[in-house]
Amino acid sequence: MVVLGHFDQPPGYGVNRPQGSASWLFTWTTAGAGRLRQGDACTSAAAGTLVVLAPGVPHGYGVEPGAGHWRFWWAHCRARPSWAAWLRPYDAGHGMYVVPSVPAGVHGRVGATFRRMHADARWTGAGAPPAPSPPDESSPDGQVAVAHGSAARELALCALEEIVLLTTAGARPQEPPPGLDARIRRAQELIDADPGAPHTVHSLAQSVALSPSRFAHLFSGQLGRSPMRALREARLRHAARLLEGTDLPVERVAAASGFASPFHFNRVFRARYGEPPGAYRATHGGRSG
Repeated sequence: MVVLGHFDQPPGYGVNRPQGSASWLFTWTTAGAGRLRQGDACTSAAAGTLVVLAPGVPHGYGVEPGAGHWRFWWAHCRARPSWAAWLRPYDAGHGMYVVPSVPAGVHGRVGATFRRMHADARWTGAGAPPAPSPPDESSPDGQVAVAHGSAARELALCALEEIVLLTTAGARPQEPPPGLDARIRRAQELIDADPGAPHTVHSLAQSVALSPSRFAHLFSGQLGRSPMRALREARLRHAARLLEGTDLPVERVAAASGFASPFHFNRVFRARYGEPPGAYRATHGGRSG
């Protein structure tokens, strides 16, 4: 089941759940400010902040002290396993995930997706789904929608997955150092965008109009590691995400991550993460509550 709504609450509004919730809670602030607590973690939420609370942890939330109001979308649901990897870079501890300062250009798309989710949740499966509310977000205020039917529930979950992806897309394993050569930055972006591709020093050098020797020297000098080592790290991160969020066989994960030999993949994965791929999946996969 997916339950969601849009509230605009005045000062003094607050909710306290000493036992936490049985489901995940997603909040997206559109105006004013909120204050959320989960276990010992606490955060303020201004416009453009997504806060996600995992189930089973004592939590509370309300209007930020001193703020005039708190306008926000909220949704309770059972999270999909694939969302864990997207949210992990924003882990604030105690089952709280805070995605602050989502780029302003994304806000309209996120708001439209919440409005569509609010409409789809009420769809019975017959005829066309209800039309979403107007962009001013005023009409659904205070109205709670519950996605009971399987079609409405899956549509709502797909919309929420879109929201998680839109807001967390800026996560990066490593921020590039200041002053990085634009050609080296571009090569690193190519690696990160598709680590499973058959990249070589020659192909990467060609993509940034450098000779292989010059490219390898410049890359190592600026990033402190060779292009092939950077590629291996990107492939291992990619493999870890696949193990966390899918049930693909380990051999398929290896191939999709650019490793030609499953034996080699198992060896380097264990060296990087301290356990073989199968054990890593058992420990980290499907953290959805």
